[in-house]
Amino acid sequence: MERRHFLQQGLALGTGGLVISGSMLGLVRLLAPREVHASTQVIPLPGALADPAAFAAACIGCGLCGEVCPPRCIVFYRRDGAREVNTPYINPEDKSCILCGKCMAVCPTNALSITPREKIKMGFARIDRTACYPWVDRGVCGACVSVCPLGDKAIGFDFGNFYRPVVKDGCVGCGQCVEVCPEPSLPIRIAQPGQQVPRKEYKVHPL
Repeated sequence: MERRHFLQQGLALGTGGLVISGSMLGLVRLLAPREVHASTQVIPLPGALADPAAFAAACIGCGLCGEVCPPRCIVFYRRDGAREVNTPYINPEDKSCILCGKCMAVCPTNALSITPREKIKMGFARIDRTACYPWVDRGVCGACVSVCPLGDKAIGFDFGNFYRPVVKDGCVGCGQCVEVCPEPSLPIRIAQPGQQVPRKEYKVHPL
């Protein structure tokens, strides 16, 4: 009887230990910085090296770009492998770039180079015409047009088409249009070179 009681106690303690360990693991995962999921937009910083691998190799993860960023739009990879840990990116759904150039000026390596804002290449905005308010005849919006730091060179109204917004050649992909868009589905997004976007939904511009 004593042996059976001892085994039962040991089994109970072992089970309890597993439960506690599992709970701790779950807690650690909850407290850890979130990963970047496929549904989240990720765009490079202004002036970044065009090749992501070259950028990751050049970036030393110092964090200075994030420290000087006025809108605090620069965030850092945390759990995506040794090469990308502490390298910066921007998610315009949360906060977009204002093209102030401070991150480029403070970067101690060639990961970011000082670039005139009209020549910056962070991507190119594309509009989903099946969800954008003006394009589905739900009134005039114009939030994306009004907030663009490059003005009519990057995005404007097609006055011959009932004031619907169209992206122009001057777009550099800063993402301010994404941040300000009032439609929950975010029908305007920043595309990267080579990224496939359905032609039937977007005004496609060659990158």
